[in-house]
Amino acid sequence: MSPSPGTDRSRTPVSADDLDLSVRLAVAALRGAPAEAWEGKAGSLEWDCWETVEHLADDLFAYAAQLGPKSPPLNGEVPFVWKSRRPGGPANVIHADRGAGPAGLLQVLEASGALLVAMVRTTPPQTRAHHVFGVSDPEGFAAMGIVETVVHTHDLAQGLGLAWNPPADLCSRVLARLFPDAPSSTDPWSTLLWATGRAELPGRPRPTAWRWDGTPREGGPGQESVTSGL
Repeated sequence: MSPSPGTDRSRTPVSADDLDLSVRLAVAALRGAPAEAWEGKAGSLEWDCWETVEHLADDLFAYAAQLGPKSPPLNGEVPFVWKSRRPGGPANVIHADRGAGPAGLLQVLEASGALLVAMVRTTPPQTRAHHVFGVSDPEGFAAMGIVETVVHTHDLAQGLGLAWNPPADLCSRVLARLFPDAPSSTDPWSTLLWATGRAELPGRPRPTAWRWDGTPREGGPGQESVTSGL
């Protein structure tokens, strides 16, 4: 993503509380979905709504797991086996028991979110671990978890016929952490959707390719002492 002249979005650290809030709000919104809607497509994704929640839960679990080893890997992922249940479906470690219904699916999402919240709270801020978009720190993994949560809940809300509008201050914090070159004069939620290839902004077409920058920010938590692991 090319830099935007005049970007001046404030930089307030992303916290475990922010992540916890995003997951709680998402689960509360998704509980309003009709039971028969879960097999429909999630917005512009090729997955159905059930698979998309599994993918989101899997992302949160994987981020927690990446921070878990005493010396987290810096050059690759913790080697779980990710498998799809059907051709074209998401490749996950986490799969929910369909017999438990949507309530069970959302419990899986809550549990995976709680794992990442706990890891962000308890992992020393100087810890670094691998992500394909840049070696990151616990704050970065919290921000990634929030983006995954609020953006995939947007996809789900489109497929399930739900309203979804996450807090502007939450969106601002993750934009500053992961998308520092995003425009700062536009609505934060609209900007986050634009930054993740889901919307246009005035004078800015919808991106056809995008990525965040997970590398730790200067002056953020743990910058005074950088190590890999404890």
